[in-house]
Amino acid sequence: MRRLLAALALWLAAPAALRAQEEVPFVVTPDNVTLAMLQLAQVGPQDFVLDLGSGDGRIVILAARRFGARGLGVEIVPDLVERSRRNAAKAGVAERATFAEQDLFKTDLSQATVITMYLLQEVNLQLRPALLALKPGTRIVSHDWDMGDWRPDRSLTVDAPDKPVGREKLSRLHLWVVPARLEGRWCGTGAQAGWRLTLAQRYQVIEGTLAAGAEAQLLAGRIDGPVLRAACGFEARLDGPRLRVQQAGAMPGAAAGAAFERCAG
Repeated sequence: MRRLLAALALWLAAPAALRAQEEVPFVVTPDNVTLAMLQLAQVGPQDFVLDLGSGDGRIVILAARRFGARGLGVEIVPDLVERSRRNAAKAGVAERATFAEQDLFKTDLSQATVITMYLLQEVNLQLRPALLALKPGTRIVSHDWDMGDWRPDRSLTVDAPDKPVGREKLSRLHLWVVPARLEGRWCGTGAQAGWRLTLAQRYQVIEGTLAAGAEAQLLAGRIDGPVLRAACGFEARLDGPRLRVQQAGAMPGAAAGAAFERCAG
């Protein structure tokens, strides 16, 4: 009894993130769902896929074998890591599909262009700040669990007759594209000196104004990775420290190629 109480005390004293990770069960993702996740993220040879909680390694292995991508699977259970490495060797992709016994909360996420996960919502929410800080355009696909009030850019439902859990035998997949951080005041440069672009942002949803003197255009739209697209037709891409206009839309004088920089002060 004393040993049981001591073990319980140690578990309660552990960081919440570690406890949450340890509570995530290993549930095999059906092969057709694995394929659908990678297709939803539009994985290709140029991608690096990072699978958080990689289980037996099937997502990273399929990304390498079917799509020519490189990838890393992060898993906290040693036996599953070893099984993944054996599976990768059998599939002939051990050089492009690697696996690490590692705490997913201590993993370098910045190396990924695509992140896949089949965790619990509690874990997703703990990861969310780190995911939002990634390079704009990074794609994230979650199996079944969402990110709370950070709504997906796209969701789909896949038949999963071989799914080992649940009564519906369906899998819900969610895709997010990390949006650039554009909130704030941007000042026009060159011929657009004196112009002001003021933006308010909530995740990938944007609204604001583009003003030139007394003339102003309301903007409302979305951020798709590094690109701002407003309903009025105005479109701009984050290019290093500058926001460069690609389409002027309904705002006269906002020529394509015009650039904005963050206002000083």
